[in-house]
Amino acid sequence: MNQHHGTLGRKLGMTQIFAEDGMVQRVTVIEAPTVVVGKRTMETDGYSALILGLGERKEKHTTKPVGGFFKKAGLTPKRHVKEFRMPPEAVAEYEVGQKVELDKIFEVGQFIDVRSKSRGRGFSGVMRRHNFHGQISTHGTHEYRRNGGSIGTNMTPGRVLKGMKMPGQYGNKQISMLNLKIVQIIPEQDLILIKGGVPGSKNGIIVVRGAVKKMGGRPKAK
Repeated sequence: MNQHHGTLGRKLGMTQIFAEDGMVQRVTVIEAPTVVVGKRTMETDGYSALILGLGERKEKHTTKPVGGFFKKAGLTPKRHVKEFRMPPEAVAEYEVGQKVELDKIFEVGQFIDVRSKSRGRGFSGVMRRHNFHGQISTHGTHEYRRNGGSIGTNMTPGRVLKGMKMPGQYGNKQISMLNLKIVQIIPEQDLILIKGGVPGSKNGIIVVRGAVKKMGGRPKAK
């Protein structure tokens, strides 16, 4: 389980910046003004975690149990809430209502893992969904130019095998991208610039955590 420091963010879009060597880098801009709205401790809950909130929610659109949770914490309701499992010593560094400062949990050049929901593309054919090349366009081909072709055999086994690549729902799924690199951090604007693309549409919610499968996932102690 990934227990590195992490945060919630909102995808603003993509842009490009110039590196120190003059090369142009494409980056994804993530806005992450998160606040600690709750804590889990070993003594009371049996595990340690931070509950982070992002964005504001109107009280009239908040249920009474959820509104009572935020009222007890002395905070306004948040639109997005996410629990992050972390070591007890890391949880003890934060208090409820404290803002998560990006430059203290991340550093430039650090490897991170990103999880978000991809753009929904609806019901798509095999050429778009699975990158099929399609049928030939000549020699008498009629309605099968974008067809997937045969999907099974006749006598044996006499059925379509499970997992066959066929048309269907494409996108709108949780996707994790591992070992991305932080190019720049702008703490005064709560922005993280990540090298390359990140799944999801504009204004989509992104989970950013230190990489779990690569060295450098956790920033050095300061």
